Amino acid sequence: MNRKALTLTSLAMASALVLSACGDEGAATSDEEELDTAAQTEETDAGDEDGAQAEDSEDERVEPSDRETHEAGGPTTRLAVTHDGGVAVLDGATLEVLGDFDAEGFVRVNSAGDGRHFFLTEGETFRLLDGGTWGAPHGDHNHYYTTDPLLTDITVDGPEPGHVVAHDGVGALFFDGNGEIHSYDLGSLDAESEIEAEVAETEEAHHGVAVVNADGSRFETLADRSGARFLDADGEEVARSEECPGVHGEAALPDHTIAVGCEDGVLLFDGEEFTKVEAGEDFARIGNLFPHDDSPVLLGDYLLDEDREEPMTEVALVNSETEEIVLGDVGAAYNFRSLARGPEGEALVIAEDGQLHVIDEETGEHIDHLQIMDEWTEPEEWQEPRPAIRVVDDIAYITEPDAQAIHMVDLNELEIIHEAELDFAPNEIAAVDGRPVEGVSDDFEGEHAGDEDDGDEDDHEGHDHGDEDHGDEDDHDHDHDDDGHDDHDHDDEDDHDH
Repeated sequence: MNRKALTLTSLAMASALVLSACGDEGAATSDEEELDTAAQTEETDAGDEDGAQAEDSEDERVEPSDRETHEAGGPTTRLAVTHDGGVAVLDGATLEVLGDFDAEGFVRVNSAGDGRHFFLTEGETFRLLDGGTWGAPHGDHNHYYTTDPLLTDITVDGPEPGHVVAHDGVGALFFDGNGEIHSYDLGSLDAESEIEAEVAETEEAHHGVAVVNADGSRFETLADRSGARFLDADGEEVARSEECPGVHGEAALPDHTIAVGCEDGVLLFDGEEFTKVEAGEDFARIGNLFPHDDSPVLLGDYLLDEDREEPMTEVALVNSETEEIVLGDVGAAYNFRSLARGPEGEALVIAEDGQLHVIDEETGEHIDHLQIMDEWTEPEEWQEPRPAIRVVDDIAYITEPDAQAIHMVDLNELEIIHEAELDFAPNEIAAVDGRPVEGVSDDFEGEHAGDEDDGDEDDHEGHDHGDEDHGDEDDHDHDHDDDGHDDHDHDDEDDHDH
């Protein structure tokens, strides 16, 4: 890969988008503003006036079809960043906030896998968030478009929503509270249409994950979290492994092998049989896995302290071809939102020393670092904000909650090229770039070389299953873009490592 050329392309695109953004300032919508119902009903002149204003506000709500569409010169990255009380959508070139939407309670976000939409986990529902960026295949090239982002009223409801996984053109939403898997055609996601999902059930409710194929077959974790199984399109079990204690996280490799993390290694499924890659320790938990589109190596977190009192300072580099695990020493503590992959497969770790560490994916050698922020300490509760990283092509987006900021890093030159202050402390981050995704469009013909989904990095950007066993200190961070495996960053506190 010509790394310099890729950087120049990315920066040129960013410059074009900055110019475009300057012409569209003020396009952010306000359709998520809540009405003060008390003011509406107050029987005073002021109350009547407030009621009239509220009615006007309702009249001004933006309908999905009313948004203007703009043709773009290429893929346009949009970032979804959660914060206390809502979610903001940022332009990936300017870092301008294009829309900030209210949401109830603690919210999580994952890319949906189609290159355009996100799913916001809000209460007991997955809610569709339109990032407002997409591409349409046209022969041997794509046309790209943007519109204003929009938090829709389209939801898929169920108890304890967890992992979001997209694979083979199919999205799968997993509900930990009842073990249901809601699967749907990624190409059908639309801000104006309800999601028509097929529902399947695991053996019992549990904190788990599922991958559904286009033919209806599926991979799913076992209810006792001892491993996983594969079922054919008729729902008949055809393969099972119980050799993966504490199963968590999920990622898809370029050859479509599915991987999940265990408390003593990684479990692989190649479509026919399971293979266990042993860590060689009695307890060595790999709860989050991050793939790369052109590599057989998976990046994983690596927890050696079963009591979770000692921080993680090494990462696991799992080679699916040699079935070996190489360790890379970060030299500082990190957590489930700290990991991503670079443009050439390198492991990226944003650690508590405030540095972005670069580690060779094959040898585990520490090859470079960049100071991003001051030193920080992981908060005690997994829901609390901490620095997070997402990668799109050769650009890394790194949040800094303490400073209410976001940093944009050119990974080829390893330098900060843009920063922005925010009006909130950023928590989770996901990215989409509008590129057509294989399996989603009938017209898809492979995309230009280099036009890969960011994945991320969602989503499989390697589900950043931040281990969120909802209760375990791990979280749901999905990041596999192409395949929707958007790094589930579910922090598991007891395994909140979604």
